Amino acid sequence: MILQFLKKKMTRCFSLTEAKNWCYRFSFNKSGLRSTITDLQDGTIMHCWVPKIRKDSKPNLLLIHGLGANAMWQWGDILRQMIPYFNIFIPDLLFFGESYTTRPERSESFQAQCVMRVMEKNSVRKLSLVGLSYGGFVGYCLAAQFSEAIERVMICCAGVCMEEKDLKEGVFRVSDLEEAARILVPQTPEKLRELMGFSLFKPPPLSLLPSCLLADFIGVMCTEYTEEKKELIRAIPNDRKISNIPKITQPTLILWGEYDQIFPLELGHRLKRHLGDNAHLVVIKDAGHAFNIEKPKEYYKHLKSFLVDWRPPPASPPPKNENRTLSCNAVEVQP
Repeated sequence: MILQFLKKKMTRCFSLTEAKNWCYRFSFNKSGLRSTITDLQDGTIMHCWVPKIRKDSKPNLLLIHGLGANAMWQWGDILRQMIPYFNIFIPDLLFFGESYTTRPERSESFQAQCVMRVMEKNSVRKLSLVGLSYGGFVGYCLAAQFSEAIERVMICCAGVCMEEKDLKEGVFRVSDLEEAARILVPQTPEKLRELMGFSLFKPPPLSLLPSCLLADFIGVMCTEYTEEKKELIRAIPNDRKISNIPKITQPTLILWGEYDQIFPLELGHRLKRHLGDNAHLVVIKDAGHAFNIEKPKEYYKHLKSFLVDWRPPPASPPPKNENRTLSCNAVEVQP
């Protein structure tokens, strides 16, 4: 009886998820970021990590998280590697972390508009972005709507070119949208195990994961704005057709796990075909949807190669004959 009482007491008093939240928050602060709240004055509140001191010598990089945990959990492990090269901005999307809205919009387009308003509030005029999973949908919308502000785009395992009919035609492992929402916004340890099984190419023995730890994660991360998050998922395929998806013009890297069970690799090939020579598709071998967890070194290698090591070609010198009429020719830069 005493042992059972102590176990219950420890469960109530200590949360491993909350402890990890605290560690990430400490790490973000130590890395030179600060937590900000922006009131967009329309019923929308956006939380974003921004540089304490922005350096003009560094380019700006926006990191957009996917479904699941808050932004700290999804970018914490890559932050320290990227911060020497960029002024980094990490928002919580609506209904994650400390961001929310009373407005009825649930589209990734509205998410993109809210993120850009935060960037404008922080006087960010030019930036590159990385969008992970659902964050890739938002990032794509940002690149399409604010093309003059977005310089380079990295889309990670985001089925931007999915269509509504794909749900009926067996493209996805789970064809029922409501069941997919229950998995992606888990409310029981069993559903969280199911989500992990879909996300990882080689998941650990899921039956051995203690339900108390899974329930702790759900209690901290998945119980707020549950219905709103499901509405975000329902909005993704609604009336979606490739013919209606704009083609972004920025240099684009598409990164995908070979055995992605949430957004199958075929959707990565679709996006590449949709964008043509402007985009490059890289497939990470022996990895699933969560390749950022399964193959972190390879993930970082592609991040650095595309965003840091790339340099624009030198501009051609102007003609010496000042009387000659100058013309501007578009030059396509291969990513």
